[in-house]
Amino acid sequence: MSVTAPNPQRVREASLEELHRLRLPLPPPDFPLVWEPGDLIELRPGGEIEARAACLNVVLARAMGMPPELGVQWLAEARLVDRLTSPEWQFVAEGAGDEHSFALHVEALFALAWLLGIALDLDPLLRCAAEALLERLPNLAQGESFDAWRSRTLAAPQSAVAAAQQLDLYYCLDWSIQEAERSRLPLPGQADSNSVGQRRWALEWAVVFAGPYHGAPPGWEQVDLST
Repeated sequence: MSVTAPNPQRVREASLEELHRLRLPLPPPDFPLVWEPGDLIELRPGGEIEARAACLNVVLARAMGMPPELGVQWLAEARLVDRLTSPEWQFVAEGAGDEHSFALHVEALFALAWLLGIALDLDPLLRCAAEALLERLPNLAQGESFDAWRSRTLAAPQSAVAAAQQLDLYYCLDWSIQEAERSRLPLPGQADSNSVGQRRWALEWAVVFAGPYHGAPPGWEQVDLST
């Protein structure tokens, strides 16, 4: 259900305060807001987020050496084959593509898990604890089905407002971390442009805005991280 988005300027002030706390460069004064006053926001349906998380879980399993036939079989039984993007399908079924790039999706998957309420926080100072995360996802090695996983986890999705606040923070963090890396400044904690960019990717995809400056929600591969 759509709700009115929080005041974007106040959310941005909180994001900038967090960047200051982390001793990161601040974006320029004209750095755009993610949404405008009066816009509406909602999260994609929980089932859609669960399906995206399950697909990325298989992609990561393939990057860690799972045989392609097992990945394809699991996706077919879960009726999720059509939820994979074309590059993901080619990687899962044929091993085509950059394995390292697909492995980076662990941080996007962590953000999806946070959105579903099965990961506690998105502290930018910490990278995803992959082993702990995988325990909360379908156990592919033991053949846990998609439906069995959904029953086991009982997802409690975050509110759209909380997700939008995280999105604004990671939108600003993405700029700040890249600027710090370009300037060879020390980075806080374990944060880097890969982990921050992947989490932002998931948040940009999951948080849906409605307003005069927003179009249709993008597909996973159409998420724009250029600004």
